Amino acid sequence: MFNSLSDRLTDTFRNLRGKGRLTEHDVNATLRDIRLALLDADVALPVVKAFVSAIRERALGAEVSAALNPAQQVVKIVNEELVGILGGQTRQLRLAKTPPTVIMLAGLQGSGKTTLAGKLGFWLKEQGHTPLLVAADLQRPNAVTQLEVVGQRAGVPVFAPERGNVLGHDAVGGEGAGTRSYGDPVAVARDGIREARARLYDVVIVDTAGRLAVDAALMAQAADIRAAIEPDEVLFVIDAMIGQAAVETALAFQEGVDFTGVVLSKLDGDARGGAALSVANVTGRPILYSSVGEGVKDFEVFHPDRMASRILDMGDVLTLIERAERAFDRSQADEMARKFLAEEDFTFDDFLEQMAAIKRMGNFKSMLAMMPGMQQMRAQLDAFDEREFDRVEAMVRSMTPFERSHPKTINGSRRQRIARGSGMQVTDVNQLLERFGQAQKMMKSLARGGGAGIPGMPGLPGARKGKSAPQRKKAKSGNPAKRAAEERALADRAVAARQDAAGHAFGMPPAGNPADAAGTTGRGGLDPASVPPGFDPASLPPGFEKFLGR
Repeated sequence: MFNSLSDRLTDTFRNLRGKGRLTEHDVNATLRDIRLALLDADVALPVVKAFVSAIRERALGAEVSAALNPAQQVVKIVNEELVGILGGQTRQLRLAKTPPTVIMLAGLQGSGKTTLAGKLGFWLKEQGHTPLLVAADLQRPNAVTQLEVVGQRAGVPVFAPERGNVLGHDAVGGEGAGTRSYGDPVAVARDGIREARARLYDVVIVDTAGRLAVDAALMAQAADIRAAIEPDEVLFVIDAMIGQAAVETALAFQEGVDFTGVVLSKLDGDARGGAALSVANVTGRPILYSSVGEGVKDFEVFHPDRMASRILDMGDVLTLIERAERAFDRSQADEMARKFLAEEDFTFDDFLEQMAAIKRMGNFKSMLAMMPGMQQMRAQLDAFDEREFDRVEAMVRSMTPFERSHPKTINGSRRQRIARGSGMQVTDVNQLLERFGQAQKMMKSLARGGGAGIPGMPGLPGARKGKSAPQRKKAKSGNPAKRAAEERALADRAVAARQDAAGHAFGMPPAGNPADAAGTTGRGGLDPASVPPGFDPASLPPGFEKFLGR
């Protein structure tokens, strides 16, 4: 959605790098580029003027002139102001003190209200709530049926006592448009809340009718429903692809219905994103959620600070971490950590589990786009084919259980059988086994405390071409007691390195007391295991005790 705007802003800030001091001319040139980038993204003109004015006032002040790196300070200012026009802080859904919480959806026809109702119900269900969808859109052809299908996919019940318009006559076109009646949506909404109280549902989501354009009949019906059900939240669903028209539509609904929050749908489209940057600032109503796809899971809470970071190509690591926490099972992570510490081979069964968890996280391209600096690799991201995951999975599932746990036994005939079973070529199977062998070597090297630069692993940072020079081993002491102490110290350091590597790889806390680790084996102390037997610390001069890690 924000690719064009992100590219323009990134190029603008690139021109500021390397300058130890910014002149007024530099600031004016930067602001001109920012203004053009926002206007090109269909951001409303009043929002652009206020945004640029706020940046100019701060960029020409002492905040930038006294900074050690003025260019970074300007980027910081732009980021903070961008967060401001997106709403400032994340606003959570307001739940009623006495259930059920009533949520009313409003918006134009085609904005995605019905699909969003299912997504919101699925999200609330995952949060531990028991939602109920109410089909109060009786005007659009087969809207009730669509809501039932969406509710079935989301696993959320639907209250639909009226079938609505099933004949295909559009209420906004033809003779008698706007006067044909297919039921009373106000009564349906009221009965839906009564049904929720009787069956102990704690959240009610009311899907209302829309029109192809703002008109008096639409506003009157929405206002009547709001007055009848007294919702706790009125969410205005807006298509993020409509550009400048988003502001006029939002103001019309604010005057007619007085919504409490905004939901941006179709945020995964290829439009320029001006609606997202304009609605919250113009209406003063926060953006609560965003819809980023067609699936029921393609739904997320809108965080202004994270969205600003995405626009400025700073990434969104926090959202990526939250997705990973929901997708990865804790028991599986603990088992992987155990195998990692025990230096057991990484098998294809482990690979399938990791691949399934990545799929649960959502669209792989969107996840990669959340990494800082990935906007500069958009060509590679666009060229990436996510069906490659399906091809790899097909090859792995064409293996026998023995072959998955013992990939070295896969000879030529087995490779031909795997290729035929998965519909791939033998060269594809060869490449998969080669990459898998490299991954196994990397896991073992990390388990032994190795870094990213692994000899014989081309393409990795720190990898060296050719054979590495043999390292001279340290001579062992002739004193048996001292030699035993050195061997114990070496073993302890190897165990600590493996535990530290596992902590970084699987999110586990390092074993032992961090204070002990810093005091005995870190930079502030001496490893007690390396002290020869019979050594008396009291013989040292005063003050040397601290170097023994006490």
